[in-house]
Amino acid sequence: MTRGVKNILFIMCDQLRYDHLSCFGHPRLKTPNLDALAARGVIFDRAYVQSPVCGPSRMSYYTGRYVHAHGASWNFVPLKAGEMTIGDHLRPLGVRSVLVGKTHMRADAAGMSRLGIDPASVIGRRITECGFDAYERDDGIHPYSGHDPDPRYNDYLRAQGYGGDNPWESWANSAEDADGTVRSGWFLKYSNLPARVPDEHSETPYITRRAMDFISEAGEQPWCLHLSYIKPHWPYLAPAPYAGMYGADDALPVVRSEAERADPHPVYAAMMQHRVSATFSEPGVREAVMPGYMGLIKQIDDQLGVLFRFMEARGLFDNTMIVFTSDHGDYLGDHWMGEKDLFHEPVIRMPLIVYDPDPRADAARGTRCGAMVEAIDLAPTFLEACGGVPVPHIMDGRSLRPLLFGQKPRDWRDHVICEYDYAFQDSRIALGTPARQAWLRMVRDDRWKYVLAEGYRPMLYDLQEDPNEFVDLGASPAHEAVRKHMEDLLFRWARQPRQRATVADGTIESIEVQPRISEGGILIGYWDEDDLARARQTFKPRFASSNPLVKPTLDRLSQS
Repeated sequence: MTRGVKNILFIMCDQLRYDHLSCFGHPRLKTPNLDALAARGVIFDRAYVQSPVCGPSRMSYYTGRYVHAHGASWNFVPLKAGEMTIGDHLRPLGVRSVLVGKTHMRADAAGMSRLGIDPASVIGRRITECGFDAYERDDGIHPYSGHDPDPRYNDYLRAQGYGGDNPWESWANSAEDADGTVRSGWFLKYSNLPARVPDEHSETPYITRRAMDFISEAGEQPWCLHLSYIKPHWPYLAPAPYAGMYGADDALPVVRSEAERADPHPVYAAMMQHRVSATFSEPGVREAVMPGYMGLIKQIDDQLGVLFRFMEARGLFDNTMIVFTSDHGDYLGDHWMGEKDLFHEPVIRMPLIVYDPDPRADAARGTRCGAMVEAIDLAPTFLEACGGVPVPHIMDGRSLRPLLFGQKPRDWRDHVICEYDYAFQDSRIALGTPARQAWLRMVRDDRWKYVLAEGYRPMLYDLQEDPNEFVDLGASPAHEAVRKHMEDLLFRWARQPRQRATVADGTIESIEVQPRISEGGILIGYWDEDDLARARQTFKPRFASSNPLVKPTLDRLSQS
């Protein structure tokens, strides 16, 4: 294993904006534990997800592949059985890959059935859990719809005396107003009230303790622990004291312009009409939500302090790579939007902090890296850190370790890609767009952000002159050349899919395939025996010409 790294702690928050950490510049929301981690590692200032939605974004993290490659294009689209994930790559190296928290993985039940794989078998469970061994899976939303209907967390709450058919709903996702009336956290109006459950029994501390339970039990085998917090994803309900730590005045100013609503791109216009976007555009909604959202982030930072002290006491900072990131951001009313349906910076730019214990990383500790990196870069980073051989024929991403060591390869990327399948959204229905055409693909370089919208004109933003992304230049005659350049970048990317994933590039490049075919006695294009005899002089001796089972046949065929 590479010097310095034995274990990997892969921390992900759900729907956490990059600009809501103090080490990323938030003036009022202080996150000292993440700041301290950043001081020991590297902050990546230009890191981007591969999709603005949970499921496809996470599948890109877990596979190291773009959305169009792994195919899980939205939350309810399964990752196909057979798609390799972090666990599949690390397990042969002797590294346990374990989940505590959320993946938003939807199992490919049909694929397993077709292949005769029992979902209850070890292999079936790993396919179901995105390649991880689930120490505790909790996707964090437990309504009565059947989505994780009765998780272990509910049993935990019952054991603490918080009963009911659905303790998550009635305690963790409910608040009491001034009159003592129980109010559901699903309603944005109550986001500034404290959850009924006490802090120590709420979701974030609970899942932190479960991570520490795993680490305590792990023994000496190397591990990759995916600690995936379900917050600050909605419902935006924090327990006391976090619910009262921040007011609307502590929030960043909303970023939106009336000009954005004057003549928007058709897809953007339709997404502004999504219920969540229309609600967040109403006066007072953002002000009600932000205290809860910020409180949940502060709680996460405090719990990471608990976890990091636990690790320090066991010497784990000496041999554990720690990665902190999120699966995407949250509009929170910016650009007249809620949720995460388009490609504005608050949604697709992710916070990324990486601590590498390797002494070679000393050169970059406490620095900020401005290189463009993508979510798909983490899987190859983990593979390299654990001593694995790179698999560029499978993974689209590149290892970040050169950047962690203070280097920047000359051929590092100068643009990033993001994809979104909005076929499942109301905007597709409103537009009458066929499901197969409901694709948005974005390419962003140092200055420009270009969005290809199938069936519609493109979008274009000049991030140098318009950093807030208020002015869409997608129809501007003066920017036709820029759009053509950005479309060419996107088309070049699309022409390089990694679908030949079962044969390594190095294998192909190290073998002269046509001579190998001839050495096997399959003679294609030879004129006569002399032609074959001359060709055999160039055959590499380590192949079939020296194979005693094949050589006599070739000798006979070479005789004129």
